[in-house]
Amino acid sequence: RPAAAGGPPPEDRPSGRDASDGARRRRPLLMFLAGVVGALAVIAVAFFLTGGDGTKAAGAPKPSASAPSPAPDLPAGVKCAGAGCTGKDPENMGCGGTLAKTSTSVTVGTTLVEVRYSETCGAAWARVTRAAQGDTVTVSAAGAARQTGSVAAAGDTDAYTPMVSVTDAAAAKACVTLTSGQQGCTK
Repeated sequence: RPAAAGGPPPEDRPSGRDASDGARRRRPLLMFLAGVVGALAVIAVAFFLTGGDGTKAAGAPKPSASAPSPAPDLPAGVKCAGAGCTGKDPENMGCGGTLAKTSTSVTVGTTLVEVRYSETCGAAWARVTRAAQGDTVTVSAAGAARQTGSVAAAGDTDAYTPMVSVTDAAAAKACVTLTSGQQGCTK
Protein backbone atom coordinates (compact mmCIF):
# COMPACT_ATOMS: atom_id res chain seq x y z
CA ARG A 1 0.00 0.00 0.00
CA PRO A 2 1.17 3.49 -0.53
CA ALA A 3 2.04 5.55 2.45
CA ALA A 4 -0.41 8.21 3.52
CA ALA A 5 0.89 11.67 3.18
CA GLY A 6 2.70 12.85 6.25
CA GLY A 7 2.87 9.54 8.06
CA PRO A 8 4.75 6.30 8.09
CA PRO A 9 3.61 3.41 6.00
CA PRO A 10 0.73 1.45 7.62
CA GLU A 11 2.95 -1.50 8.64
CA ASP A 12 5.29 0.88 10.46
CA ARG A 13 2.57 2.70 12.37
CA PRO A 14 1.86 1.80 15.94
CA SER A 15 -1.20 -0.40 16.24
CA GLY A 16 -2.91 1.67 18.90
CA ARG A 17 -0.69 0.36 21.70
CA ASP A 18 2.27 2.30 22.75
CA ALA A 19 5.68 0.67 23.43
CA SER A 20 5.18 0.65 27.21
CA ASP A 21 2.37 -1.98 27.02
CA GLY A 22 4.95 -4.78 26.66
CA ALA A 23 6.87 -3.44 29.62
CA ARG A 24 3.63 -3.36 31.67
CA ARG A 25 2.97 -7.01 30.89
CA ARG A 26 6.47 -8.01 31.94
CA ARG A 27 6.33 -6.07 35.25
CA PRO A 28 4.30 -8.74 37.19
CA LEU A 29 6.70 -11.44 36.02
CA LEU A 30 9.70 -9.36 37.08
CA MET A 31 8.09 -8.63 40.46
CA PHE A 32 7.41 -12.34 40.98
CA LEU A 33 10.99 -13.25 40.09
CA ALA A 34 12.34 -10.53 42.40
CA GLY A 35 10.21 -11.95 45.23
CA VAL A 36 11.49 -15.49 44.62
CA VAL A 37 15.10 -14.28 44.58
CA GLY A 38 14.50 -12.32 47.80
CA ALA A 39 12.95 -15.33 49.54
CA LEU A 40 15.84 -17.56 48.48
CA ALA A 41 18.29 -14.97 49.82
CA VAL A 42 16.53 -14.95 53.21
CA ILE A 43 16.58 -18.76 53.34
CA ALA A 44 20.28 -18.84 52.42
CA VAL A 45 21.14 -16.33 55.16
CA ALA A 46 19.10 -18.29 57.73
CA PHE A 47 20.79 -21.53 56.68
CA PHE A 48 24.22 -19.90 56.94
CA LEU A 49 23.53 -18.40 60.38
CA THR A 50 22.15 -21.62 61.83
CA GLY A 51 24.66 -23.96 60.32
CA GLY A 52 21.79 -25.81 58.66
CA ASP A 53 20.63 -27.58 61.82
CA GLY A 54 18.25 -25.02 63.32
CA THR A 55 20.62 -23.74 66.01
CA LYS A 56 22.29 -20.36 65.94
CA ALA A 57 25.86 -20.94 64.80
CA ALA A 58 27.26 -17.63 66.06
CA GLY A 59 26.30 -18.26 69.71
CA ALA A 60 26.57 -22.02 69.82
CA PRO A 61 29.94 -23.48 70.75
CA LYS A 62 31.48 -25.54 68.03
CA PRO A 63 32.20 -29.13 69.01
CA SER A 64 35.87 -29.63 69.68
CA ALA A 65 37.69 -32.74 68.62
CA SER A 66 39.86 -32.48 71.73
CA ALA A 67 36.97 -32.16 74.23
CA PRO A 68 36.24 -35.57 75.72
CA SER A 69 32.64 -36.71 75.74
CA PRO A 70 31.17 -37.34 79.20
CA ALA A 71 30.88 -41.10 78.81
CA PRO A 72 30.76 -42.38 75.24
CA ASP A 73 30.06 -45.99 76.25
CA LEU A 74 26.83 -45.29 78.16
CA PRO A 75 23.58 -46.71 76.78
CA ALA A 76 21.07 -44.39 75.15
CA GLY A 77 19.22 -42.29 77.73
CA VAL A 78 21.85 -42.62 80.46
CA LYS A 79 23.24 -39.17 81.25
CA CYS A 80 25.85 -39.77 83.98
CA ALA A 81 28.31 -42.25 85.42
CA GLY A 82 30.23 -42.53 88.68
CA ALA A 83 30.98 -39.25 90.45
CA GLY A 84 29.00 -37.38 87.78
CA CYS A 85 25.84 -38.97 89.18
CA THR A 86 26.30 -37.86 92.79
CA GLY A 87 23.46 -35.58 93.88
CA LYS A 88 21.40 -36.21 90.74
CA ASP A 89 17.96 -37.76 90.30
CA PRO A 90 18.32 -41.41 89.22
CA GLU A 91 15.18 -41.34 87.07
CA ASN A 92 16.06 -38.10 85.28
CA MET A 93 19.60 -39.36 84.60
CA GLY A 94 18.35 -42.65 83.12
CA CYS A 95 19.83 -44.83 85.87
CA GLY A 96 16.54 -46.27 87.17
CA GLY A 97 14.11 -48.68 85.60
CA THR A 98 15.65 -51.83 84.16
CA LEU A 99 19.17 -50.54 84.86
CA ALA A 100 18.61 -50.63 88.64
CA LYS A 101 18.25 -53.44 91.12
CA THR A 102 17.59 -53.60 94.84
CA SER A 103 20.80 -54.74 96.51
CA THR A 104 19.58 -54.77 100.11
CA SER A 105 16.45 -53.81 102.03
CA VAL A 106 14.94 -53.62 105.48
CA THR A 107 11.42 -53.08 106.79
CA VAL A 108 10.92 -50.51 109.54
CA GLY A 109 7.38 -50.65 110.92
CA THR A 110 5.48 -51.19 107.67
CA THR A 111 7.86 -49.05 105.59
CA LEU A 112 10.28 -50.74 103.21
CA VAL A 113 13.66 -49.04 102.70
CA GLU A 114 15.94 -50.23 99.90
CA VAL A 115 19.35 -49.52 98.44
CA ARG A 116 18.87 -49.26 94.68
CA TYR A 117 21.98 -49.73 92.58
CA SER A 118 22.79 -49.17 88.91
CA GLU A 119 25.97 -50.87 87.75
CA THR A 120 25.71 -48.97 84.46
CA CYS A 121 25.75 -45.62 86.27
CA GLY A 122 28.08 -46.70 89.09
CA ALA A 123 25.68 -45.15 91.58
CA ALA A 124 23.24 -46.03 94.35
CA TRP A 125 20.26 -44.33 95.98
CA ALA A 126 17.74 -45.11 98.70
CA ARG A 127 14.04 -45.67 98.16
CA VAL A 128 11.16 -46.01 100.62
CA THR A 129 7.75 -47.50 99.91
CA ARG A 130 4.67 -47.90 102.12
CA ALA A 131 5.78 -44.69 103.83
CA ALA A 132 3.85 -41.64 105.06
CA GLN A 133 4.13 -37.91 104.51
CA GLY A 134 7.20 -36.58 106.35
CA ASP A 135 9.11 -39.89 106.44
CA THR A 136 12.76 -39.26 105.50
CA VAL A 137 15.20 -41.56 103.72
CA THR A 138 18.96 -41.13 103.33
CA VAL A 139 21.71 -42.88 101.42
CA SER A 140 25.37 -42.71 102.31
CA ALA A 141 28.63 -44.15 101.05
CA ALA A 142 32.26 -43.58 101.98
CA GLY A 143 33.66 -40.56 100.18
CA ALA A 144 30.26 -39.25 99.03
CA ALA A 145 27.98 -36.64 100.56
CA ARG A 146 24.88 -38.10 102.22
CA GLN A 147 21.75 -37.64 100.09
CA THR A 148 18.25 -37.22 101.54
CA GLY A 149 14.70 -37.59 100.25
CA SER A 150 11.31 -37.46 101.92
CA VAL A 151 7.69 -38.23 101.28
CA ALA A 152 6.44 -34.77 100.39
CA ALA A 153 2.66 -34.88 100.01
CA ALA A 154 -0.20 -36.48 101.84
CA GLY A 155 -1.30 -39.54 99.92
CA ASP A 156 2.20 -40.26 98.59
CA THR A 157 3.65 -43.50 99.90
CA ASP A 158 7.11 -43.53 98.38
CA ALA A 159 10.21 -41.39 97.91
CA TYR A 160 13.81 -41.75 96.87
CA THR A 161 17.07 -39.89 97.31
CA PRO A 162 19.47 -38.42 94.80
CA MET A 163 22.37 -40.74 93.92
CA VAL A 164 25.81 -41.31 95.42
CA SER A 165 28.74 -42.66 93.46
CA VAL A 166 29.76 -46.18 94.52
CA THR A 167 32.01 -48.88 93.10
CA ASP A 168 29.54 -51.62 94.07
CA ALA A 169 26.14 -51.94 95.71
CA ALA A 170 27.55 -53.07 99.07
CA ALA A 171 29.24 -49.66 99.51
CA ALA A 172 25.89 -47.88 100.01
CA LYS A 173 23.73 -47.77 103.13
CA ALA A 174 20.10 -46.60 103.28
CA CYS A 175 18.35 -45.35 106.43
CA VAL A 176 14.81 -44.21 107.16
CA THR A 177 13.40 -41.99 109.89
CA LEU A 178 9.64 -42.27 110.22
CA THR A 179 7.47 -39.46 111.57
CA SER A 180 6.60 -41.86 114.41
CA GLY A 181 10.24 -41.66 115.51
CA GLN A 182 11.18 -45.17 114.40
CA GLN A 183 14.50 -45.47 112.57
CA GLY A 184 16.24 -48.23 110.70
CA CYS A 185 19.05 -48.86 108.21
CA THR A 186 20.10 -51.50 105.75
CA LYS A 187 23.12 -53.57 106.70
